[in-house]
Amino acid sequence: MISFDQFIPNDHSPIYQQIILYIKQGIAAGTIRDGDEMPSRRVLSALLGVNPNTVQKSYKLLEEEGLISSTPGAKSCVVINDEITAAIRDDLLDSHARTAVAAMKQMGVSKDEALAALARLWAEI
Repeated sequence: MISFDQFIPNDHSPIYQQIILYIKQGIAAGTIRDGDEMPSRRVLSALLGVNPNTVQKSYKLLEEEGLISSTPGAKSCVVINDEITAAIRDDLLDSHARTAVAAMKQMGVSKDEALAALARLWAEI
């Protein structure tokens, strides 16, 4: 079963989007694999302290993206392959990099300064 022990909610986006991002990041990192069981909607809503409809919305969107499969009255499981994993990883990398680059450009940071900061932080973290 997928653990949400490392899930840290923030105030920057709706919780249903954060749940989806958490699953996608787990897929990209390889910690969530094909066939892994999702917690039930009720269990996850209790664990995160959110409305069950919020969890339902995230599961519905994950189903629409084809990342989980749910059967009424049964378990929901992750449904991915190497191609899907690579696409998710590429999308997340582009999204996070685009956000960072846009912020640095707004601050007037040069490409060389940005790359130096990235190299420094990469070594620290």
